[in-house]
Amino acid sequence: QVRLVESGGGLVQAGDSLRLSCASSGRTFRAMGWFRQAPRAEREFVAAFTWTTANTLYADSVKGRFTISRDDAKNTVYLQMTSLKPEDTAIYYCAASGSVHYDRSYTSQFPYETWGQGTQVTVSS
Repeated sequence: QVRLVESGGGLVQAGDSLRLSCASSGRTFRAMGWFRQAPRAEREFVAAFTWTTANTLYADSVKGRFTISRDDAKNTVYLQMTSLKPEDTAIYYCAASGSVHYDRSYTSQFPYETWGQGTQVTVSS
């Protein structure tokens, strides 16, 4: 069974940085992404990396501040978050897709069939 395990969340102050990690069980994916869900809000796309086209995708709200990267040897995807804001407070979820879609599709939830349990990020003002 494929598993994704996130780590690295925590409580930080505005302007700080944090790096989230998502370790997978080793299966080859077509894309991996990060989503987040704030209290009383819907889950939203944050960033994704597509192995098929080697493309990175970002939500406008995090572009220039967050960076997605991966370490294939460790089967791990990272989300480096800098210049954090209180509005970045949310539970962050890692997701993986084994199917091929147009890159833009990976900014929505439907291509992803495997999800992690989530890690809390809290940014205080």
